[in-house]
Amino acid sequence: MTSSSSAAAVAVQPPPHVPLWPGLAFALVGSIAFSGKAIIVKLAYRHGVDAVTLIMLRMLFALPLFLALTWWASRGKAPLTGRDWRVVLGLGFSGYYLASMLDFAGLAYISASLERLILYLNPTLVLLLGVVLFRRRVHARQMLALAVSYGGVLLVFGQELHLAGDHVLLGTALVLGSAISYAVYLVYSGEEVKRLGSLRLTGLATTVACLLCIGQFLLLRPVGDILRVPEPVLWLSLLNATACTFAPVILVMMGIERIGATLAAQTGLVGPMSTIVMGVFILGEPMTLWLVAGTVLVFVGVGLLARWR
Repeated sequence: MTSSSSAAAVAVQPPPHVPLWPGLAFALVGSIAFSGKAIIVKLAYRHGVDAVTLIMLRMLFALPLFLALTWWASRGKAPLTGRDWRVVLGLGFSGYYLASMLDFAGLAYISASLERLILYLNPTLVLLLGVVLFRRRVHARQMLALAVSYGGVLLVFGQELHLAGDHVLLGTALVLGSAISYAVYLVYSGEEVKRLGSLRLTGLATTVACLLCIGQFLLLRPVGDILRVPEPVLWLSLLNATACTFAPVILVMMGIERIGATLAAQTGLVGPMSTIVMGVFILGEPMTLWLVAGTVLVFVGVGLLARWR
């Protein structure tokens, strides 16, 4: 669930003669709020909780909010067809359940900074999926943009591998799997966004993901484990569900309505930067020249891809 990818999912143009600053503020705050998710997950892991329990708590607290969003966005709309339900189930599984589960699992092994840089590669993964699934052509300039972006991630990955050991490879693979899973959601959600609307589809797909995460916990863990969750983890999960999951969806959509999808997507640049800053000051993660250089390369590569697309 990324805020920048929400902006990419729907192209809403801003009405004329409207001040830009309210929309920019909504989009920026939404990007920063969503970037805090990785920080909260890393803090919760310090209390010994596992990924299955942690993601269940996040989705348990978020479920009533997304049910309310689904109800609000569905008012006066035609009921879903059987095809719509099948698509929603598939998108909820890929875009929110699987992507979130892999992301949470990966954060147990890598820094929040590397995790955010990998997820920021999402536009490049959408391009590559278009090549694989739809035989779309990639031009030389786009290949250059891809090389620059992935070169930046490899710089940061190499540093973490040197400092933290081989488990970084596992964490990187899990988070990359999360990014690919969400890219699949973006590739296949375009037509359904036109049919259902972005907020309705988001509410439905995230509700599916919430139920899957809760069901996964009930299958894999004794119900009594909930009573043994440390109290700080409960508060962190509540904060994650509200401030870093539900609120960013609403804020970014409000930003898109006011400034358009293109400009709102550009504000997503603040997400990785805010994650890195919070990782340094809250988690004590190191700020190194390798991290700075890798971040710059990822930003440049994604920016070039957007310009040359």
